[in-house]
Amino acid sequence: QVQLVESGGGSVQAGGSLRLSCVGTRRSSITSAMAWFRQAPGKDREFVAQITWNSGTAVTTDSVKGRFTISADSAKNTVYLQMTSLRPDDTGVYYCAAGAGGTSTEGYLLWGQGTQVTVSS
Repeated sequence: QVQLVESGGGSVQAGGSLRLSCVGTRRSSITSAMAWFRQAPGKDREFVAQITWNSGTAVTTDSVKGRFTISADSAKNTVYLQMTSLRPDDTGVYYCAAGAGGTSTEGYLLWGQGTQVTVSS
């Protein structure tokens, strides 16, 4: 069974940077895309960014455009989320996901355990 393991979360001040990593134990035919979602306390899980393995096409949500970059290293089965110019409203638990793709959680079958990102003002 494919598992996703995230790392790289932490606490930073506004304006700081973090890089999240997500390692998949192996590739699968059902995991054509990898994504990052986040969930703030009391809020629904929301889409942040997605990348497809075959084409490397990346999509980010408007609120993080120009600040967050998703990338992938297929040789390492690893997806990264480089986050810069962090803001307090970026705070939340960040989840890695694998599946068919899209901006909805319904497009992803596999989820990591989540990593906490806290941005203080």
